[in-house]
Amino acid sequence: MPVRRPAPGDLEPIETASRDEITALQLTRLRASLQHAYDQVPHTRAKFDAAGVQPQDCRSLSDLARFPFSSKADLRDNYPFGLLAVPRQQLARIHASSGTTGKPTVVGYTQADIEVWADLVARSIRAAGGRRGDMVHVAYGYGLFTGGLGAHYGAERLGCTVVPMGGGQTEKQVQLIVDFKPDIIMVTPSYMQVLIEEFRRQGLDPRQMSVQVGIFGAEPWTEAMRREIETSADIAAVDIYGLSEVMGPGVACECIESRDGPVIWEDHFYPEIIDPESGAVLPDGAEGELVFTTLTKQALPMVRYRTRDLTRLLPPTSRSFRRMGKIVGRSDDMLIIRGVNVFPTQIEEIVLQADKLAGQYQIVVSRDGALDQVVVRTELNVANADAPQAERDAVGLWLAQRIKTLVGISTRIEVLPPGAIERTLVGKARRVVDQRPR
Repeated sequence: MPVRRPAPGDLEPIETASRDEITALQLTRLRASLQHAYDQVPHTRAKFDAAGVQPQDCRSLSDLARFPFSSKADLRDNYPFGLLAVPRQQLARIHASSGTTGKPTVVGYTQADIEVWADLVARSIRAAGGRRGDMVHVAYGYGLFTGGLGAHYGAERLGCTVVPMGGGQTEKQVQLIVDFKPDIIMVTPSYMQVLIEEFRRQGLDPRQMSVQVGIFGAEPWTEAMRREIETSADIAAVDIYGLSEVMGPGVACECIESRDGPVIWEDHFYPEIIDPESGAVLPDGAEGELVFTTLTKQALPMVRYRTRDLTRLLPPTSRSFRRMGKIVGRSDDMLIIRGVNVFPTQIEEIVLQADKLAGQYQIVVSRDGALDQVVVRTELNVANADAPQAERDAVGLWLAQRIKTLVGISTRIEVLPPGAIERTLVGKARRVVDQRPR
């Protein structure tokens, strides 16, 4: 398909700035952000003090390596608003994502943060080929998840017409795409595959749809999936990256003219790659864990946030900013199921609330067509080993409903006799069996 390219004058000056100009801006903003976090967030101030560093010690970008990391644990330990750098009354919006204990990871935004976010998603959509007046079909989930509203505000900021469809209702999604004829779709890549299958089920050729560009994120996806989507739907598939703790979608996005890895908007986020074990900073090109420091966030400045995503930093191509490679895995045990972050400990916590079940469980993840399927295998405790099938079914239904409510994913539950789940040689259950193709 013909690839849309930016017209002259479309880019902001910073997108074509020299590396010296970019690093000078980064250092100025970094020093201000470190001072803001130190002055306004007691938890951050205590961590800096314990590490023996103060904001004024950051005299160059390389000095950031002296500062402590932050992680989901910091957000969890300070739930819900302990990491805010502004009074709660100054928040314009609250979002949340999955945490490791069942509590959501809460993030806040001032109105200025929302404006920056909208600007960066608009920049991302423009980099992906979007233009003022385009119609954007948003099929990311709305609500506490940052995907839907993040895409929505950015598309409106660019001057696009937004169709706020949200997730689900696959038949209706296809109907609206056929009737409204959008130019762009923003959705997870796996759900885009479902939509393509629904087009075919209805006797429609997905290659004839009006969509020219798909902006896909919220879950890892491969070059093979890109090729399959582009071939099946005759669209350009573009990768967008983000995480709520740092902002949401729009931290980085591929450019339509190169499609060679998401460009990190380095004027707002400073990236590092570290060795996941030692924490040492690695050179560009080396594979390791991606770490971000926010440069302009007011409500929730994050210093050296460990994303747990494994990737590498690549040199600039279509813009003056560095790119990130495809996510090749995670440095922790988090699963991404249909765009939702899921930790095994979340499932464990719910299983342990069922008085008829033992604490043993196993999460089996497979892929049926384009969508992830999850089976949670559990065991009855010894006292209830002879429970009738009706009681087992009731426990399974309760567990499925609790997981759906608290974690946000649909599961099939197996309630098995005591000892049915395989153990390792040291007696531990294998918690996760991920059967999805890599």
